[in-house]
Amino acid sequence: MKDLSKITKEEWENICDNCGKCCLIKLQDEDTNENYYTNIICRYYDLENQRCSVYEKRDKMRDGCLILTKENVDKLEWMPKTCAYRKLFEPDFKPCGNCIPLKGRVISEAEVNEDDWEDYIIDEDEL
Repeated sequence: MKDLSKITKEEWENICDNCGKCCLIKLQDEDTNENYYTNIICRYYDLENQRCSVYEKRDKMRDGCLILTKENVDKLEWMPKTCAYRKLFEPDFKPCGNCIPLKGRVISEAEVNEDDWEDYIIDEDEL
């Protein structure tokens, strides 16, 4: 593996396989801090093209959206198990590579009332 300090911005961006799972709405239990996935995807995720439609300004467009960096990605407990970036920090991990598109398996955040998000909790392995 290449030394992370030597990875260029372009190389970093190319690690992502655009699965979109990091764009799923996640809920956190206030008492236990446990994270739960939903099958609700961010309103800015373009399911047809499997990309964020506001990628360059995503952190400004959506509260809570993070820009993944070499410095933070290994500290984010909610990152999906199949995230290609995790391969960098888990040597025996194999990314999904050819991920199954989320289209038809998720619902846009724009279509769900925030008060109902708990009704959409799923097991991470379902996607």
